[in-house]
Amino acid sequence: MMKRLRTGLLTVSVLALSSGAAFADFELNILHVNDFHSRLESINKTDSTCSAEDEGKNACFGGAARLLTAINQTRDELKAQNKNVILLNGGDNFQGSLFYTTYKGAAEAEALNAMKFDAMTVGNHEFDDSDDVLATFLDKIQFPVVTANVVPTAAAKIGDRIKPFVILDVGGEKVGIVGAVTNETPEVASPGPNITIADDVAKITEAVQAVKAQGVNKIIALTHVGYPRDLSAIAKIPDVDVVVGGHTHTLLSNKVEGAEGPYPTWVDNNGTRVPVVQAFQYSRYLGDLKVVFDDNGVVKEATGEPILVDSSFKPDEAMTARINELKAPIEELKKKVVGSAEDLIDGDRKNCRAKECSMGNLLADAQLDRVKDQGITISFQNGGGLRASIDAGEVTMGEVLTVLPFQNTIATFQLKGSDVVAALENGVSQIDDGAGRFAQVAGLKYSFDRSKPVGSRVSDVQVKDGDNFVPIDPNKTYGVVTNNYVRGGGDGFKVFATNAQNAYDFGPNLENAVADYLTAHNPYKPYTDGRITDLTPADYTPPAKEAAAASTPAAPAPAAPATTAQAPSTPATPAPATPAPAAPTTPAPEAQAPAAQAPAAEAPAVAAPAQSTEAAPSGPTKYTVVKGDSLWKIAEATYGDGARWTDIAKANTLRRPNHIEIGDELELPAK
Repeated sequence: MMKRLRTGLLTVSVLALSSGAAFADFELNILHVNDFHSRLESINKTDSTCSAEDEGKNACFGGAARLLTAINQTRDELKAQNKNVILLNGGDNFQGSLFYTTYKGAAEAEALNAMKFDAMTVGNHEFDDSDDVLATFLDKIQFPVVTANVVPTAAAKIGDRIKPFVILDVGGEKVGIVGAVTNETPEVASPGPNITIADDVAKITEAVQAVKAQGVNKIIALTHVGYPRDLSAIAKIPDVDVVVGGHTHTLLSNKVEGAEGPYPTWVDNNGTRVPVVQAFQYSRYLGDLKVVFDDNGVVKEATGEPILVDSSFKPDEAMTARINELKAPIEELKKKVVGSAEDLIDGDRKNCRAKECSMGNLLADAQLDRVKDQGITISFQNGGGLRASIDAGEVTMGEVLTVLPFQNTIATFQLKGSDVVAALENGVSQIDDGAGRFAQVAGLKYSFDRSKPVGSRVSDVQVKDGDNFVPIDPNKTYGVVTNNYVRGGGDGFKVFATNAQNAYDFGPNLENAVADYLTAHNPYKPYTDGRITDLTPADYTPPAKEAAAASTPAAPAPAAPATTAQAPSTPATPAPATPAPAAPTTPAPEAQAPAAQAPAAEAPAVAAPAQSTEAAPSGPTKYTVVKGDSLWKIAEATYGDGARWTDIAKANTLRRPNHIEIGDELELPAK
């Protein structure tokens, strides 16, 4: 509101003076990455470490050396045109590879320093090893770290190294960068007793006012809170002009099929429009946003598209040499072959956080197998603890550690049947948000229905009794195994922390148990067997978050459908071979891109019900796929509900719903 008022007053004064004075626009180019997760080496299409063979086929993405080249080339090209450029980091640089396991942030700090970031916010994973490791990392970092809602006590080892904001001088203009990390950090990480994670909105609001008090009218919120919250809350904070985010590993794009929303996604903030961006994960993309501010700091224009960091970028030679030097001590461990897989072991986060997945079964089975002689019959594995897939063929210890980078130990305890059910309810309580608490299990079967109220979604819980399954007894005590993080209440499993009996959290390392299991079951055949059943009705629509009002485009033009929920699959280029999830998992409040930035998608031939007065067809209809289509877009136009892409997928028995070809003929079920 203040910006609108200020704009009006300036306009009046110019008219009153009848002067010819003109205020210059300010263009700012924002390069950004998020959720790097220690991927110092390049990755393949399934986000595992890329092999020499894949490198030879130009089938690798990202990695510190290739990302450094992409950053330097893009930044240098812009500066050669006298453009203003900043580079931002959306957090979660820790965890995800043996480099973090071995060097505890030192290797990541070295790589990030070489990239010359202008500012970074911490992510929740920066707190995985309390503030001990984070403090050492912050000592090495050569650029500002800003996270307004990290509130340390005097005893915290990080001291005052994390600031609420920083004010950058860019091309003679002042630009404020205000940071925040997810409010859930205490639940999903270990900040320790000397660090409080305060409310993100309250602390950003406070920091923004402090920045404004220094005469700054261009303010960027650099967040690690997730795309839905960026849309519903952060972008609506007064005087926030741009939101650059992370945490949900969200790909926004105007070109890539299956992207979760347009790049940028626009949100109305009391009459002004705020662009929101994020750049997927693991250095696969480099975000590239151009923002034009008027003299009052109001965003006039924001355009861009994330840059795919593929083989077109030659990895920086010096960084490649340094990475090779750093990995020498751990290379022998990584090379150790522990078994083989007959097919891809699917650890994709979109699957393992929403339904039974083959990686979840492997982990749960391996845990249970390790302690089966201890009277343990039930195994829990949080979906968020699975960090990658494993390709078919030989499986190395390095691949296992990429899936399980947290050095968790196996934890055993006893728990009443009623508490087991409560734990399962926790697992599906945030499934629409793609939360990591989704429970992969062994020795147990259950069903769930997302359309039911939280706390009443789970049904038909059965436990293994010999060779059969029988209904769980709420009053019986069962032996349970999980990892020490979950047993301690992580990912919302507080019932394990409070009600567990005879808990022992110091069993063998989880990655070693999995490696041993693969060796004992070599070759390993990945599978799912129906131990988790999704009973959610096909017409279920996730409940809307606090809606972010869509801004009105400046002029009518064909535009992509408004983003109302997560797209049906994890987009990638080339498309991963993993199956799409059974249903969207991360709802995003409605927000529409301005017409100038919408992907040029041709509208499906079947009109949306809201725009037609004709009677709906009584039976199925045929539709031919055109350029720019995805199942989500077709469902949105056909039924007015993109979430019904699953109906189309089922009707056509699509094995890879995230991959449809131009010219394909689809049967569209009746409305």
